[in-house]
Amino acid sequence: MPKSIKEKLAILADAAKYDASCASSGSNTKREGDGVGSTEGMGICHSYTPDGRCVSLLKILLTNYCIYNCKYCINRISSDIPRARFTPEEIVRLTVEFYKRNYIEGLFLSSGIVRNSDYTMEQMIKVAKDLRLKHGFRGYIHLKTIPGANDALVSEAGLYADRLSVNIELPTEHDLQELAPEKKRPVLELNMASIEDRINENRHERKTSKAKPSVYAPAGQSTQMIVGATPTPDKDVLETASTLYKRYRLRRVYYSAYSPIQDSHGSLPSQSPPLIREHRLYQADWLLRFYGFQATELTTVARPSLRLDLDPKTAWAAENREFFPVDVNRASREALLRVPGLGVRSVQKILQLRRHQSVRWADLRKMRCDTHRARPFVICGDRHPGRLLEKEHLESYLLPPGEQLSLTF
Repeated sequence: MPKSIKEKLAILADAAKYDASCASSGSNTKREGDGVGSTEGMGICHSYTPDGRCVSLLKILLTNYCIYNCKYCINRISSDIPRARFTPEEIVRLTVEFYKRNYIEGLFLSSGIVRNSDYTMEQMIKVAKDLRLKHGFRGYIHLKTIPGANDALVSEAGLYADRLSVNIELPTEHDLQELAPEKKRPVLELNMASIEDRINENRHERKTSKAKPSVYAPAGQSTQMIVGATPTPDKDVLETASTLYKRYRLRRVYYSAYSPIQDSHGSLPSQSPPLIREHRLYQADWLLRFYGFQATELTTVARPSLRLDLDPKTAWAAENREFFPVDVNRASREALLRVPGLGVRSVQKILQLRRHQSVRWADLRKMRCDTHRARPFVICGDRHPGRLLEKEHLESYLLPPGEQLSLTF
């Protein structure tokens, strides 16, 4: 019996929740009734635009049928799950209707692979093309490109999508061979290179052509890595991310903690990694992108995994005490960015203020710096860390005190 649109939406929105390229997936609150604000978990997710706005997206798959048998994926061909498939016309209609009702501001579309990569990519492009050209849709569109799709199709997708993404899937080529042998790392990177080349060509055309063409994939490209499905340490994860940022100028690398699935392969772990690990990877990623850190500074051969009890910047500072204390009135911007508790905006405020006066401890507080974390690492006009920077004092100061479990109820 053919499935209704609502049944398809329930299946394909739930199947899309494993993609980490949106900040949150469908909400499913337990309050009774259908009053204002009630939700059904039908694939509305939230993401952030380059200018910082939070937007709601319809996050769904074209289909969860797939000819691949990736061991970590719930939608693999051998998985015994309910299957569904939208037509391009159905997704277009859903997107337009949801947009008119002010439920969403855009579409995030991915898919399993049916028939072959090119056919699936063509179907996804048709959705974006019809939305733009037939319905005049000006909302945000994020398309997940299909592994191994023809370069011409990947290039065409960027004419209609704001952002494209090619999932690298796993941190190393060995991991990919073990868990997703149908996917080839060189092919995935070839798709990334194709997108980057087309973005550069478009940028040049817009500078030199009198009839300026539309911006190609204006929000750039991103990728996703699953962490915790293999023993690969954070060192390899961050080195892969750093390489991809430099080579293809990605806007974001998303990290998704492996989630055990039904009837999973025996080689996969039975439990998810601690979510704090995913959080630490995002913090380390931020340091790579905005704070001037290198992946080789955050992890080493001797310590290949990020500390879970300290954020990566504080952990680096604790390991490199000889770099501190930093004088906020004299240090360079690069040195200030390495101080725990000082963010990019705080550093900019410090640089502006010290042109006119000596920066004091009270000034750092007014700037809303995390003065507790910064205290052992900075010198300012009226404060010195004293003996806090000594190793035996520093660890006890930085680590939160252990909690005594209560025996009362």
